[in-house]
Amino acid sequence: MEGMELEPAVESQQKESLVSNGCVDIRGRIADKQRTGGWKAAPFIIVNEVAERLAFFAIAVNMVQYLVFQMNQSVPQAATHVTNWIGAAYVLTILGAFLADAYLGRFTTIIFFSSVYTVGMVLLTVSASIDSLRPPQCTTRPCEPASRSQTTFLYGALALIALGTGGIKPCVSSFGADQFDEADEKEVQKKYSFFNWFFFAINMGALLGITVLVYIQVEKGWSWGFGVPTAAMFCSIVILAAGIPYYRFQKPTGSAFTRFLQVIVVSMRNHFKGVEAGDGAGLYEVKTILSDILGYRKIPHTAQYRFLDKAAVRTDVEAKIQSRWRLCTVTQVEEFKSFIRILPVWASTIALSISFAQLSTFFISQAFIMDRKLGPHFLIPAGSIPVFSAMNALILVPIYEKWMVPILRRRTGHRRGITSLQRMGVGLFVSIFALASAAFVEKKRRDHSKQSTMSVFWLLPQFFLIGSAEVFTYVGQLEFFYDEATDGTRSLSSAMFLSEIGIGSWLSTAIVKIIEETTGGEEKGWLRNDLNKSRLDYFYWLLTGINGVNFLIYLWVARVYKGKGGEGGSVRDEPMEELGGEAGREDDEGELESKVFYDYEN
Repeated sequence: MEGMELEPAVESQQKESLVSNGCVDIRGRIADKQRTGGWKAAPFIIVNEVAERLAFFAIAVNMVQYLVFQMNQSVPQAATHVTNWIGAAYVLTILGAFLADAYLGRFTTIIFFSSVYTVGMVLLTVSASIDSLRPPQCTTRPCEPASRSQTTFLYGALALIALGTGGIKPCVSSFGADQFDEADEKEVQKKYSFFNWFFFAINMGALLGITVLVYIQVEKGWSWGFGVPTAAMFCSIVILAAGIPYYRFQKPTGSAFTRFLQVIVVSMRNHFKGVEAGDGAGLYEVKTILSDILGYRKIPHTAQYRFLDKAAVRTDVEAKIQSRWRLCTVTQVEEFKSFIRILPVWASTIALSISFAQLSTFFISQAFIMDRKLGPHFLIPAGSIPVFSAMNALILVPIYEKWMVPILRRRTGHRRGITSLQRMGVGLFVSIFALASAAFVEKKRRDHSKQSTMSVFWLLPQFFLIGSAEVFTYVGQLEFFYDEATDGTRSLSSAMFLSEIGIGSWLSTAIVKIIEETTGGEEKGWLRNDLNKSRLDYFYWLLTGINGVNFLIYLWVARVYKGKGGEGGSVRDEPMEELGGEAGREDDEGELESKVFYDYEN
């Protein structure tokens, strides 16, 4: 009898140890929390990110100098090419996210595109090692330009690296977050810590890339400068593969873009038929516990964007439903609504990426012509100057996570201290002062009687402030875009915010081109090949103005934003009734409503 009584208890414990988000282990079974995921799996993903970011930043901060001194390009031309390349790398994240969510799964996508990335790194190293793949070194101007075959080989290598970045970046943070079950209160708290430490890993990789590897490039040459990060990229693949027994895997759910298009087509068709959705009470949903999208939990109906509800209105009750091109489920409609909701937030944070683009272009070009001496015997490589920004992030993340969050939590009642929308707002606000500082310092440098003797440490404030803006905005975006995504759009949602970096880089290129054309070109305009004769401070003031206007727009967007549950400003870092207690959220009157996160099931 005792054995029979124990059996239900054992079965209950076994069920409680299984994840509720549909993740499976490497054998295809529902993942067990005690054996997989959490901080058993996260370290492999974090170390992988360190290695990959080390490789990327080692290239990004050096590429302007490589194009200028090895490929004989002008400074504005090289800066434009680098921002275009960075832009392509991050916009391609949408392709990587689509493949991960629809067909390959996140882990397989990361491994495949990491291999593509590594091939590109090998080709880049070959380009730097073989003299025939570069033009003759320039001794007197005008310099002999690189031939078409030389630039084609180099740009082909950079294209593969951009493609690899596009496949990896939208999946790594989402894959890491998949290791934590949202229905488990303890694991949810660990997930938010993971986002902070993931950003810490990004900056650790950046720090190593722009210090150690830039130093190797200066001392040993370009072959070593690109060869070492190539080896690091290969190691990142090995490290990620080593964690396979501990990972939780989300199965691909099919193309989200196809489901979005189905909702648009069906809602338009029903609209022209005169169909009304009403209050949503009679909308179609499958009878099963899960939705009819593979491994996808149901999403309750919300009142926003009621026009789209028409896609879930059953016009012929007697007809047998065969195609989602004729009738969509509530879950499918709500998935599309969730995607639409994040678009204004996404659009209102793009301007910050224009400022970030200057870190690897004009900020470094400034540093190159300033006094970079550190003591009597050491000269700081220009490509290592962004270390000021990376170190700031490495210092701020632990301080924010260990001290600021508990203090803010006690004052605000939110489990993360402040919401992800508020955190992004802080970053956008700081970015205004970052570019203003850059403009003041550049004006002082340009007016200095001996420009080359002005210390590079004058650039510290702009790097410090842009690094602070990144700490708040980037981690806030990681949290926001993951939390507001649905089960089938995690990677796509991450790609949306990463694509901001790419679009920001392209917008930076466009602004540079417009300035060149309207102010007199490279010889007489604001941005000349000789920075000492340029008016770079005017360019920085222009970006300061853009950031200021963008901040005001963001405040309005954040104020009217409604999350998946329809609550204004609620992005699932809801206030708690008490520390360690049940999570809650504020209703429209500001009163706390008890809630343990988002309930996906009807």
